Amino acid sequence: MTLMISPAARDALEGWLASSRALNGTAENTLTAYRADVVDFIAFLTEYTGEAQGLAPLARITVPDMRAWMARVRSGGASARSLARKLSAVKSFYRWLSEREGFEPTAVLSTRAPKFQKKLPRPLSEDAAREMIDTVGQQAQKDWVGARDMAVVTLLYGCGLRISEALSLTGRDLPLGEVIRIVGKGGKERVVPVLPIARQAVARYVQQCPFEMAPDARVFRGARGGSLNPRLVQKVTEQARMQLGLPATATPHAMRHS
Repeated sequence: MTLMISPAARDALEGWLASSRALNGTAENTLTAYRADVVDFIAFLTEYTGEAQGLAPLARITVPDMRAWMARVRSGGASARSLARKLSAVKSFYRWLSEREGFEPTAVLSTRAPKFQKKLPRPLSEDAAREMIDTVGQQAQKDWVGARDMAVVTLLYGCGLRISEALSLTGRDLPLGEVIRIVGKGGKERVVPVLPIARQAVARYVQQCPFEMAPDARVFRGARGGSLNPRLVQKVTEQARMQLGLPATATPHAMRHS
């Protein structure tokens, strides 16, 4: 299909990807998916209109063109979620291209993605959650690290916190009371009840932690005393999941929804 794309369109595509990489820090895997989605889109237009899609033909795109493309994608077996992702890539490309070339991209930007239901992570059973917490604590070579990991995962499960929210706790929040105030997505604040088992897990970790709990310092520390990397929480839960033979859906986010 790449042979059906004109050099001008290909240069524009690479320019948009380079801009996304430099200005937005877009990950390479995402850029690869973007490239494939837009290549397929331009190749369809070439086949559909019977002419190579240089910059001028791309600027003349119509609403019927967009409908025909979406129908082709769906007839190929793509899900509504997949089509929504492809449309998002095409819209992003057209925003960049229209600003650069000075045309009106309404036909593309006004196209609505099909609706699909977002699925919540499948929650763990109570027994599986307990096993996960216990196993996480047994994996570390140092006792205080094991206590730390157990405390974080217990907060995810027992308080419904996101990883970022658990790791944002500072010495000023200690000792944990019956509730804590959490600033979540969009700066929204909520009051979260803290179960006794979560308070105990955090207190046990604080007692063993070799670093001072200053008011402005993060409660959960890495091996050298800096703030704990969220990826480490994901890693220990992944190892525990594999050790217990739990499904791939047993993630930190699933712990939160359990």
